Amino acid sequence: MSDVKEFIDKLHHTHKAEWEATPKIQDSIDWLTNLFEFLFPNNRLHKKATYVGILKKNQIDLENILLSYLDPTEADIEGTVNAFYQSLETVYHHLRADAAKIYEFDPATTSIHEVIVSYPGFYAIAVYRIAHQLTRLKVPVLPRILSEYAHRNTGTDIHPAAQIGVPFMIDHSTGIVIGATAIIGNNVSIYQGVTLGALQVAKELAEVKRHPTVEDNVIIYARTTILGGKTVIGKNSIIGGSVFLTKSVAPNSHVFNTHQLRIEVKDEVFD
Repeated sequence: MSDVKEFIDKLHHTHKAEWEATPKIQDSIDWLTNLFEFLFPNNRLHKKATYVGILKKNQIDLENILLSYLDPTEADIEGTVNAFYQSLETVYHHLRADAAKIYEFDPATTSIHEVIVSYPGFYAIAVYRIAHQLTRLKVPVLPRILSEYAHRNTGTDIHPAAQIGVPFMIDHSTGIVIGATAIIGNNVSIYQGVTLGALQVAKELAEVKRHPTVEDNVIIYARTTILGGKTVIGKNSIIGGSVFLTKSVAPNSHVFNTHQLRIEVKDEVFD
């Protein structure tokens, strides 16, 4: 029994330390959900007079989340919150541009609003842009909680530290991985199953650029893997499906998998 008591004491000590250094997951998700509903209302149309109040509550909620796990003597929580909401209009305009690009290139959608309310690729981008702003403001832990929530719900894993231009299109969403040091330019389109990853994974490489750079106006089709921090996909290039790249590609390139598919039709055999 003494062993059990010792284990419980150790467990409680560990949990207390981790609890105090981590925002509550449900509070974080609720804050994100309310912010998304403010930017792109779908459950109900807000009265014009209530917008300021909704935004103020969201701002207070973020401040309380940060206060729950950050030391206010070491972090400028009020300044961080103010800076985040000052950037919110820019984030919104970027997301409208993202949604417009998805609508422009997807013949299956009937409106930009349909993209906003129902497309997992757009939701993954939206959460990324929100989490990325928090990362830029040096908020720890919370951005990763948000990005992993989007990952679970969309199948798209975008590290909040990645740098992604505007507009950005994700089609079909499932199975996409974009690493922390990836740099993606403007007007880039990525299809399902694409990985922008590292050639090797080692803790000592944490401060090294490990993931590719994708320049402006590039299209990367399904199931393609591009690895390495020195790998650059030049502007205006098209990378076909199921391509594996670990070296750079010049601007205006077309890269395709040359594997040949062979189909044979046998003559019908009668008894």
